[in-house]
Amino acid sequence: MLPNQGEQHASAASLLVVTGPPGAGKSSVARVVADRFERSALVEGDAFFAFLARGAVPPWLPESSEQNKVVVTVAAAAAGRYAAEGYATVYDGVIGPWFLPTFAEATGLDRLHYVVLLPSVETCVARVAARRGHSFTDEPATRKMHAEFARAEIDRRYVLADRSGEVEIVAHEVLERLDDGSLRYPS
Repeated sequence: MLPNQGEQHASAASLLVVTGPPGAGKSSVARVVADRFERSALVEGDAFFAFLARGAVPPWLPESSEQNKVVVTVAAAAAGRYAAEGYATVYDGVIGPWFLPTFAEATGLDRLHYVVLLPSVETCVARVAARRGHSFTDEPATRKMHAEFARAEIDRRYVLADRSGEVEIVAHEVLERLDDGSLRYPS
């Protein structure tokens, strides 16, 4: 069943992290979810990497570890502040389960909600290749990040695998899981 596109959810002071590898549909799903709340903020994680003016290292490279920690904690603090101020906050960005404890702590919140979108690697690669006007189009990096998510140790309740269908349907499933509490972290 397709959700009503005009359906609104009550604004709750909460933070939902929508993550996954490049091409997973994070930005599309995050936008639809954020639009379902009367009072919301959409925090785009990529924007925080764009703030790096000089000396930035591509975040998928091993030598980017310290940089990534700084950027992720700054982004998490901003997202946490929106949530603390009463906005239903949706964070759109690559926050692998290996970085989730760092991100969660930096928000300053007691808990957040977390969902990993994980379509097939071929779906992600095809979507990245078809992008227009997006700064990231690296196929090997897409495959690398997909593999990292696929092999990560994570509670399966946080993962929406092989949901490469219509954005509205995936967003509806995310909202249902958000409402039933199954995306809470820590649980």
